[in-house]
Amino acid sequence: MSSPDDQDFISGYVAIAGKPNVGKSTLLNKLLNYPLSIVTPRPQTTRHKLLGILSEDNYQVIFLDTPGLMVPRYTLQKLMLKAAWSAIEEADLVLLMIEPSPDQFDEQPYVLERLSSAGKRVCLVINKIDLIPKPDLLPVIATSAERFDFEEIVPVSALHADGLKKLKQVILSRLPRQPPFYPPGELTDRPQRFFAGEIIRQKVFEQFGEEIPYSVAVSVEEYKEREGSKDYIKALIVCERESQKGMLIGKRGEAIKRLGRTARDDIEALTGRSVFLELRVEVVRKWRKEEERIRRLGQV
Repeated sequence: MSSPDDQDFISGYVAIAGKPNVGKSTLLNKLLNYPLSIVTPRPQTTRHKLLGILSEDNYQVIFLDTPGLMVPRYTLQKLMLKAAWSAIEEADLVLLMIEPSPDQFDEQPYVLERLSSAGKRVCLVINKIDLIPKPDLLPVIATSAERFDFEEIVPVSALHADGLKKLKQVILSRLPRQPPFYPPGELTDRPQRFFAGEIIRQKVFEQFGEEIPYSVAVSVEEYKEREGSKDYIKALIVCERESQKGMLIGKRGEAIKRLGRTARDDIEALTGRSVFLELRVEVVRKWRKEEERIRRLGQV
């Protein structure tokens, strides 16, 4: 068995980047074989730079899941984009994810320009290959190879874990030989309260329509582990308008009760402990446009 001090040990940081809803969080979860990052069908679910650690006897890969690369429209999105590029700057290797369409780079040409100027090693990951016929994949690969000097182009279906063995081999062949950064067994650097808040926000995405989830922030105000009793979690759900607050609470409080039940079930599954979850809703107008409020709410 290799030890972390051996010269054969491989470790490094790998940023997973790409447009919103391209499958970055799904890829991270499949590579870790653990649902670390929340996943919903809606774009811009990920707001934070999330670190996930994959450790084996002879390697450690520190993945950085990132918010989607986009043209920001308000302050929260600007900070999300800043977090994404920060992760890319930190990484030894960048996995740039696209969908299997030849015109993917036409929508965001600046992404390739900035990656080139940063001098980063970039592997292209063409995701969702299960959605197109195999002959249609070849033009995507050929067109992509002409646009940038990628280290390698790897087609995958993150959802079905297709192509991930090959991708892992590509990653390990491009990372430096050095000792691990984290002790064996660690999965992330985030505390449990962070994931409790993310689970609550995920349930907002799942339970409500198009508008409300993007206007919502979740801040865990208290997280107490109590021996001999249920853990206590108190969370604040912030929205921007009174009408949104009414929808989140629902008639006779039914909507917030349902949200609490589904979130509690997932938090208990994550922690393996019984939980008492208290939720309250507050209106903070235009919070997404004020950096100080965004940071106070822990949204980046």
